[in-house]
This record gives sequence, C-alpha cells and structure tokens, in this order.
Amino acid sequence: MKVVLIGYRGTGKTVVGRLLARRLGLPFIDTDAATEGRAGMSIPAIFERLGEEAFRAIERSVIAGLADEEGVISTGGGAVLDPANVAALRRGGTVVLLHAPASVIAERIAGSDRPPLTALPPDEEIREVLAIRRPYYLRAADICVDTAALTPGEVAEAVLDHLHASGRDIGILDGFSMPSGERKRLASLPAPTRLFGIAGHPVLHSRSPELWNALFAECGLDAHYTFLGHPDFSAVLDAAVGLGVQGLSVTIPHKESALNAADRADPHAEAIGAANTLLIRCGMCCASNTDWIGVRRPLDGVLPGRAVVLGAGGAAAAAVYALLDLGCEVTVLARNPEQSRALAGRFGCDSGTMQQFGVIRPEIVIHATPVGMGGDPGSLLSPADLLPSMTVFDLVYTPAETPLLRIAAELGCRTISGTGMFVYQACEQFLHMTGIRVLPERVREVLGV
Repeated sequence: MKVVLIGYRGTGKTVVGRLLARRLGLPFIDTDAATEGRAGMSIPAIFERLGEEAFRAIERSVIAGLADEEGVISTGGGAVLDPANVAALRRGGTVVLLHAPASVIAERIAGSDRPPLTALPPDEEIREVLAIRRPYYLRAADICVDTAALTPGEVAEAVLDHLHASGRDIGILDGFSMPSGERKRLASLPAPTRLFGIAGHPVLHSRSPELWNALFAECGLDAHYTFLGHPDFSAVLDAAVGLGVQGLSVTIPHKESALNAADRADPHAEAIGAANTLLIRCGMCCASNTDWIGVRRPLDGVLPGRAVVLGAGGAAAAAVYALLDLGCEVTVLARNPEQSRALAGRFGCDSGTMQQFGVIRPEIVIHATPVGMGGDPGSLLSPADLLPSMTVFDLVYTPAETPLLRIAAELGCRTISGTGMFVYQACEQFLHMTGIRVLPERVREVLGV
C-alpha cells in the first residue's frame, strides 16, 4: 500500500503521516527530509546556496524513486506542481490532500526557518501561494481532509475511514444509457476505486472510456472511467456526486449547464461560456475548458485570416476563442440567426446565416455542430461552397472522416479531422483531472489514429 500526503506547509503532513504509518504498519518517508539527505544540507541552505530550481531538481529525483515504493509519503508543499512528481506519487497509491484556511496555516508555521517564496508579508504570501497551488492540489488528490479543527489523530482516523470506505449505490444510475455489462462492472469495483466519466446525450459513441481506462492502467491508477448518458445534466451531476465521481468530461448538450453548475471556473471556461471538464473534489465542483486547446493546437502553422465557425453551441464557442487567439477575423454562421448573433456578440465577431458562407470566402472553416456524427450522412456545406485554398476543420471525430471532410479532401482542401481536437483536448483534460501529463503521441497510439 502507498498513501501520499500533499498540501501546504502547516497542514499536518509529517505528524499525520507518522501516525498513519504506525497504524498501517508501513514505513514513513518524508520527501523534504530525503531531499535534504540527498543534498547534504538543509532546505534553507539549498535555497540559499543553490536556488529553488536546484531544490526542485533534487526533489524530483527523490520522488521519482518512490514510484513503486510502499509506505506513507509526506511531500513538500510545492511537489505536485510538477506533473512528473504527480505521476510518480500517484502510481499505485492514494493521494490525500490535507488542507486548512490560510489563517490557520499562518499560525502553525509562524517562526519557521523556511525561506519565503515571495516578497510579500507572510500572511499575504500564504493566501497568494495557496490560490496558485489550489488547482494543482485538487487535481492530484483522491481524498481531501480539512485539518483546521481536528487533532492529528482525528485527521489520521478520517484518512483511514476514506481508505476503508464501503460500496456504492449503483441504483442511482437507473435511467442512464450505458453499454451492456457496464452497470455490472461498476457494481463489482472496490469502493476505493476512483470513478470518472463522460456526461452527455448521446455518449455511447464516445471513445473516451477506452482511452482513459488504458491511460489509468499505464499510469498505475486504481480508477475507472464510465458512461453517464442522460438528457438532464442535473441528474448527471446528482449521480456523479452520489457515486463519488471525481471528474467528468462533458459533451453535447451539457457544456453550458456544466459551467453554470460549477462552484469555480477557470478564465477560459468563463470566456467561452461553456465547460467540457468538471473536477469534483473537496466538496467543490471546478470547471475548465480544454476544447479550445483541442482546436488551437491542430491549427499551429496555419496563417491567420478570414475564418468561419459553423454552429453556435459550446464547441463553436471554443472554436471562436481559439481562432481569436490565432489572430483570425471570425464570423459565426448558424441555422438559427439569433443563436449565431448571441455567440458572436460575446466575442465581438460578425455573425450570419449559412446562406452567407459563399460571400465571406473564408480561408479557415471550422464545423462545430453534430451534423455528420456517427452514421449521419449529412454535411452543412456542399462541394460548390468550398475552394481548394481553404483549411477545413471538422470537430466531429466519430467517424474520423466525416462527409464534410470527404468533400473537402476531394476538392484539394487542407483537412483537419476532429480526431486532432479530441487528442489535444484529452491530453489537457487528463492533466486537469489527474495532475499527470500524457503525450499526444501516446493518445494516438491508444486510439489507433
């Protein structure tokens, strides 16, 4: 067994770690102490003589050696900012975030000889650094315990209760669409297994469960990714909370609802007005949007110019956001003029109806509707609408070659399939939900694309 304690200084990692190690009959490992031993000097001395970068390099080396170790591991406060550290700590382990309000931490660490991280007064530094680190702590954690009003013994008992938790009520999933056998599979999972899933309607076409479960196995995570198909997002969220789901990938038609349901949202999700990622940890629901990364990265090397986005939903908003980041002049076209005007108005873009496509003659076309998904033979554009000089990007990724892309390729257009978007947004989403970085090349290998 491996139990890893993360969190800011003063949250009780060392004391609680020693108690847990005794209770579980495991060795106790303090990565700060191991780093000092490796360097032959104290942490303040490392910072003073070698600098923080050298400290982080030594710390990374120490943590890398713990990937396959059993024990209770207490980490430095900034360790999980490095995805390589998170990958090593999470392999075969359970990560526990110990946290407390900034005021409590300030009282506990008053008089410490640790070097300051900023030029701010101590109280302000704690608040600022906590705000920066909070997303990293949340994405790396499996369990969260607030230590503010608890004794170290009580914190240790709370962690043990989580580690020995009993089963889940799978009946909460009545009415959800799932592949044959998935409910039985969920019922058979041990309670400590972390759950993730895709929320949408429909979802059974999604390859996310195939991808994520393969990545979980490679990363040594005791986790399972499932289907949460339902037309009502509030029902999805209730089921997710009831089952202890730690992260949701969100697809059509729930992206706007996901943002509205979140307690916190990153600036990209707020600007786009939609979330495709929900992190559910520590009693909070945190929203982010990685779709725009999935659109932006495949367009690297494409010169900015006139661009048209077809559609006015959450995926279309992410596409507009990405195109503006590229420096394009963007027009939103949709079959519903009111929806296209509303989306364009949020970003200061032009809007119109599908009939205006030929007048604009864009260099870049991004299709962001479900047309062409699955077995749908439809395409919003015909061969007469396209020119060989155009770059045509279809965000639909199932199938990889949609009717629109087939038409565009036959005309000599540069084509980008939705697979590219899926790959890059998935890499970013996996980082958001686990703290572990995976390479696009590995995602493509898993999917065979």
